[in-house]
Amino acid sequence: MAKDHGTQIKNDAVYEKLRDKGASKEKAARIANAQANGSLDSGGGKLEERSKAELYDEAREIGIGGRSKMDKAALVKAIRDH
Repeated sequence: MAKDHGTQIKNDAVYEKLRDKGASKEKAARIANAQANGSLDSGGGKLEERSKAELYDEAREIGIGGRSKMDKAALVKAIRDH
């Protein structure tokens, strides 16, 4: 069972998994919260329905490098793989 990290972390299990992999507290919190509110979809079509600009902003927020050279499909893959 995941430890409760307070009200600021919306998905404690994802947060802990990311921290275990070496992500910073800030990065793990952003990703866990994005996944909890549905803006970071890991298996459905939501990411494909977003515009390239929206995907680019998400990639920038979670710290994906090389995003300016990526097309929409590459941004979706990079966000999912991050």
